[in-house]
Amino acid sequence: MTDFTMKKDADGVAIITWDVPGKSMNVLSEDGIRELDALVDDALADDAVKGIVITSGKPDFAAGMDLNVLGGMKEKGGAEAIFGLVMQLHGVLRKIERAGMDPKTLKGGKPIAAALPGTALGIGLELPLSTHRIFAADNPKAKIGLPEIMVGIFPGAGGTTRLVRKLGAMGAAPLLLEGKLNDPKKAKAAGIIDEVVDDPVAAARDWVLNAKDADIVKPWDAKGYKMPGGEPYSAAGFMTFVGASAMVHGKTLGVYPAAKALLSAVYEGAMVPFDQALKIEARWFTNVLMNPSSGAMIRSLFINKEALEKGANRPDVPDQTVKKVGILGAGMMGAGIAYVSAMAGIQVVLIDAKQESAEKGKAYSAGLLDKAISRKKATEEKKSEVLGRITATTDYAALEGCDLIVEAVFEDPGVKAEVTKKAEAVIPADAIFATNTSTLPISDLAKASSRPEQFIGIHFFSPVDKMLLVEIIKGKQTGTRAVAKALDFVRQIKKTPIVVNDARFFYANRCIIPYINEGIRMVGEGVNPTLIENAAKMMGMPLGPLQLVDETSIDLGVKIAKATRSAMGDAYPDGAVDAVIFKLFEEGRLGRKSNAGFYDYDEAGKRQGFWNGLEQNWPEANEQPELTEVQHRLMFAQTLEAVRALEEGVLEDIREGDVGAILGWGFAPWSGGPFSWLDMLGAARAVEICDKLTATHGERFKTPALLREMAEKGQTFYGRFGQQKQAA
Repeated sequence: MTDFTMKKDADGVAIITWDVPGKSMNVLSEDGIRELDALVDDALADDAVKGIVITSGKPDFAAGMDLNVLGGMKEKGGAEAIFGLVMQLHGVLRKIERAGMDPKTLKGGKPIAAALPGTALGIGLELPLSTHRIFAADNPKAKIGLPEIMVGIFPGAGGTTRLVRKLGAMGAAPLLLEGKLNDPKKAKAAGIIDEVVDDPVAAARDWVLNAKDADIVKPWDAKGYKMPGGEPYSAAGFMTFVGASAMVHGKTLGVYPAAKALLSAVYEGAMVPFDQALKIEARWFTNVLMNPSSGAMIRSLFINKEALEKGANRPDVPDQTVKKVGILGAGMMGAGIAYVSAMAGIQVVLIDAKQESAEKGKAYSAGLLDKAISRKKATEEKKSEVLGRITATTDYAALEGCDLIVEAVFEDPGVKAEVTKKAEAVIPADAIFATNTSTLPISDLAKASSRPEQFIGIHFFSPVDKMLLVEIIKGKQTGTRAVAKALDFVRQIKKTPIVVNDARFFYANRCIIPYINEGIRMVGEGVNPTLIENAAKMMGMPLGPLQLVDETSIDLGVKIAKATRSAMGDAYPDGAVDAVIFKLFEEGRLGRKSNAGFYDYDEAGKRQGFWNGLEQNWPEANEQPELTEVQHRLMFAQTLEAVRALEEGVLEDIREGDVGAILGWGFAPWSGGPFSWLDMLGAARAVEICDKLTATHGERFKTPALLREMAEKGQTFYGRFGQQKQAA
């Protein structure tokens, strides 16, 4: 079985078809590179072949390089093996680009076109970019682009060099630095591809039969080529690269190595001939792959995320696909859950105490669909179809036939117990009941159910339509079918699930609340708020802790603090935090929603700067801590909770801990998650920092026994816990 096959027709066109056996999407492997190389050699050497068309035997063209191959090469052969493989791939694509033409006269080559039936990502676009003309099907669902930067690398198979020479540094920046994806028509408008047609193979075939020598010479191979926008040493180009450097540093703050390496490859490559630029690109690509950050990002954001989405931790029970879901509570969360469910083709019953509230919840979906229509991402027909799946009502009898219930009412155990009993009175005996709660123990809520083995927690993050993570929480009596049902539901709505055991705040909130609290605590100590916020961002956190609490609302923080203090009594550790946040609450500063929190906001809700009351109530200390100390406090406040969650059995899989941290609250994506970060840091160094923080700031930084043991044994988290999960 081969990944590439070739057929030559009577007119002299060789059709090379990429169709990886057993895969829904084509990915490029080492064997695939060799197969493609041999087929191109065959076609170029055959006098009967006038031209070549490269296409796919699947609905899409390709999803990219097999990142497992790159990861394996890093482990086995290191930088030399990676560089060798990349240069081998460059050789194949350069052979396609030159197509047998005379290197001096640039004549005599065979035209080669790419025919893309659908999505073309990563190497799936880099390969077409090496051909002489790219034809894409008029498929609005197709995505064309180079998303490598999103998983901690950059296009290293010539995509960086070719796209910059084709579009100029400024034109290529959104695709390379932001991983922007386009549909075929937008890709053509941007100059990325050449034609959008109904039948790309037929159009490509016609083109190669009629192409002339001049049609297959790339601009950068022609005499007198000048880069669009100017080379780095030209007046225009100089300003472009200075601006790009500032923009990259401003966005990454130096913690994402791929962006800086990409810019270096572009800058250095633009000053040398094309073939030398490819070698520079390969060197920088190898440099990034050898960086621990890229390996951690690939592992968490690609390999582990994909494994969890495919059911890596799903119990071995029959398919539990949801056909009809009942949602109790049509507020912001319930409305969001209704929307993603209906979009996934599931019938939805949306219930609230008042019909007006239920209708308002359904209207939320209408609003999102209207926005999608205005952006040409949906149609009126699609809107009608989705809304037709949502029944908004006050009548619990409408829940009859639902195989899953998701309760999303107020965070009040009494209210939740009441609606649980009402629903169970009418739903089928085998229906699964899920509660959407962010803080209340699942096992306690399950006491209101007559079937606790069918009771489970499903914690959505707000806004539901945008947030990728869903936290599934097993109560003490939750059965395996309930877990499977929750996982299958999350898969249906195209989210990423993690499964955790019941404990206060579960996993995500358990980790993020200490991060927020540490920032607030420092305000009370007189640490400059700007130092706090920037220290967090310079570690790769998307939001500083003070901005984050403004976004999530200060009154919610007060509510959680009161409930936690009530539950913990004298053991409650956050009195210093309450002294700050309760003061803001008393001042009516509830965060962004009230246009007043730690920050001031204008009438449009735009942040203006810190509230001057912070300085008045908690004057800035004369002596400020070092940046590193602030960063350590903010990072270890989160990370130690992740370790404790693993130690206590709340987390059963470190992959879920890392993926959940990045997708749930944006934990420094460059690090691959808290466990990956600790592995980079080393357990011994982590213990050293914890001991110092404990001595200076208290027991909340006390080193977990597990981490100290690992330091003594010289272990890593993925060395100790990663392999057994992958083998399971």
